[in-house]
Amino acid sequence: MPKLGLGVWQAEPKDTVTAVKTAIESGYILIDTAKAYGNETEVGEGIKAGLEATGKKRSDLFITTKLANEDQGYESTLKNFDESLKRLQLDYLDLYLIHWPVAGKWAETWRAFEKLYKDGKVRAIGVCNFTEATMKSLMAKSEIKPMVNQVEFHPLLQQPDLQDFLKAEQIQPEAWSPLGGTGGHLMQNETIQKIAEKHHKSPAQILIRFDLQSDFITIPKSVHPKYIQQNADVFDFKLDQDDLTEIHNMDEHHRTSYWLNSFDWYTGTEK
Repeated sequence: MPKLGLGVWQAEPKDTVTAVKTAIESGYILIDTAKAYGNETEVGEGIKAGLEATGKKRSDLFITTKLANEDQGYESTLKNFDESLKRLQLDYLDLYLIHWPVAGKWAETWRAFEKLYKDGKVRAIGVCNFTEATMKSLMAKSEIKPMVNQVEFHPLLQQPDLQDFLKAEQIQPEAWSPLGGTGGHLMQNETIQKIAEKHHKSPAQILIRFDLQSDFITIPKSVHPKYIQQNADVFDFKLDQDDLTEIHNMDEHHRTSYWLNSFDWYTGTEK
């Protein structure tokens, strides 16, 4: 699985086609979307345009989408997987993720994921926003354990215990909101800016590099060609131990966006 990709959460549909096309032209392999983002159709158009512009093949890319909360359940999952494929203009997915662990639904949903994987319709299956406790519950009822867990991860929310669990279980962590969410506050952080100046890189590049050196796959979002290209230019330097220590000390266990209690299915028992 590629270590760096383009995320399109909060990308307006009108901007998404060009962003995806630009990413493919800039050498991106991984494109991450979701039904809930409302832009799968535009991602599909961008993939088509990017392949035509570069001469690349579908097999050169790694495409991820996610099952929406309201679509969970065994039969509904199978139906909505096919609908996502149609919107994306694809005949298979590289990675399919359960977007959130909807109470009372994720076990039967995962059975459908296992079927899709066994049937060869998707090359890898995983989850998003699952805690260690929820992961253990799912794995106890699964034939195939999740291959990926996509979670919020950045210097203010590093989740070391979850990192250790995923590493022990050989489950790949993936970071959403790697730049710290909307508003750019994390990129304005004094520590991040100081490290950026030291390496002659942008604050965003430092945050992306931190993900990579933490063994996270990362999917920064941008719709601007300049930043799409800049975000990929992170393989010619490394953060040193002093940099990493400073960033590790920034952890505040602070979420910048949605969490389980954002949803009406939350029971208060999820951990």
